Amino acid sequence: MRGRFGNVPKDAEIYRVTRMLPPSGDSPQYRIRSDDERYERVTTEDGLEPAEVLPSDKSAALIQKTFSGG
Repeated sequence: MRGRFGNVPKDAEIYRVTRMLPPSGDSPQYRIRSDDERYERVTTEDGLEPAEVLPSDKSAALIQKTFSGG
């Protein structure tokens, strides 16, 4: 997740997309969650960066589908 409004996430913190939400204007929105937090956040697609994943990671297909339009 990209930092904005002065809120900078911890270095190397990875958030998982838990749900796609209706768009905010022209930008898709997502519910995301970190394994280190007990709550979910909402962000638009422009607030996210893809994380590097290992091929054995089952979430890799979701990331490809989400960010590659497939």
